[in-house]
Amino acid sequence: MAGRRLGVGFIGSGFITRFHLMSWQAVREADVLGIWSPNRGRAESTAAYARELRVGEAKAYDSITDMVADPAIDALWICGPNHKRIENMEEIVAALKSGKGELVGIACEKPLARNVREAKRVVELIEEAGVLHGYLEDQLFEPGLVRGHEIAWRRAAAITGRPYLARAAEEHSGPHAPWFWQGEMQGGGVLNDMMCHSVEVGRYLLTAPGAPRGSIRLKKITAHIASLKWSRPHYVEDLKNRFGPEVDYANRPSEDFARATMEYEDDEGHPLIAEVTTSWSFVGAGLRLSSELLGPEYSMYHNTLDAGTKLFFSREVTGSQGEDLVEKQNAEQGQMPVVGNEASEYGYENENRYFVQQFLDGKQSDVDFYAGLEVVELLMTAYMSAELERTLLWKPEGLEDFVPAVAKGTWRP
Repeated sequence: MAGRRLGVGFIGSGFITRFHLMSWQAVREADVLGIWSPNRGRAESTAAYARELRVGEAKAYDSITDMVADPAIDALWICGPNHKRIENMEEIVAALKSGKGELVGIACEKPLARNVREAKRVVELIEEAGVLHGYLEDQLFEPGLVRGHEIAWRRAAAITGRPYLARAAEEHSGPHAPWFWQGEMQGGGVLNDMMCHSVEVGRYLLTAPGAPRGSIRLKKITAHIASLKWSRPHYVEDLKNRFGPEVDYANRPSEDFARATMEYEDDEGHPLIAEVTTSWSFVGAGLRLSSELLGPEYSMYHNTLDAGTKLFFSREVTGSQGEDLVEKQNAEQGQMPVVGNEASEYGYENENRYFVQQFLDGKQSDVDFYAGLEVVELLMTAYMSAELERTLLWKPEGLEDFVPAVAKGTWRP
């Protein structure tokens, strides 16, 4: 596709799609031309938002098949709910195999699927499609993280030895949409929703720049989950009032806290550890992404809330609630950090530029659907470890058929 611009269509019209659209203002070689959602009104609204941002003459489509059939659409970004992954992919593949249209590539938001069996089906479908593919893990593209990783390895690890401990956390006060809170639809709770980010960040930090994913080998996983906040009676009612009776944390809770220790080994047999933590029970300024890397004579620390700009509002300053300072904002008074460009800080700009360029150049990234499958395997092993309350060797038996109790609606904290 040398010399061409990439025409991109989005499956999904919710929060994450709009974050991608914001980031697209920094993407030079592609235009957002299509939006599909089962809610036509939402699709129209999101397409209008894309046009307002001047990231492309987007329009709403009646179906995924219609979007694939349009010659202007070269690639799809799958950003719909987890429980629709296979259904969305099956419609894409059916349209391609029937000759209704052609695509260069497909990129899919995290997680690839709700469990290992579903993730393997998604991989089968992308292989049937025969197109380039990418796994959208934005935090691997955070500018501060990428720069710190490169400098730590080049200036410190090269002299004193490789790093041996990484920590990664994503924490906020809870998701925006009802289906995220429902284990059966989402595939679990905060572990499935957000630890997919943290396990990849931990692995990335412990891996030398340019080295393949397999250059460090996973040996063991130990994990723990809990419902610390949202299954308390007051907050059970809060969720019902906000999202409806189908979000019932008295009878079908999901975990709002999860942690895991991933034990790796390098080619020389040195032990490496990644500690990952995720939470929907964090109350602070808003979304907090933090990471650390420790080596023999150095350390690196990154926190998205350590912003250069801070505002203070006294109790006399009142107004409506919003998220104009930081995603998942929890307050409108006091001293608050301002994340000036969240789409950049969280990695969306770099991520989308990268996959657009890969698709235009006809290159297959190793941040692909196979990487997404591996992440799902890690998450399901963590759930299994938490349920069994013990450390598991990688890979445990029965992983393909395993569905977390949280996802079955049978978990009791």
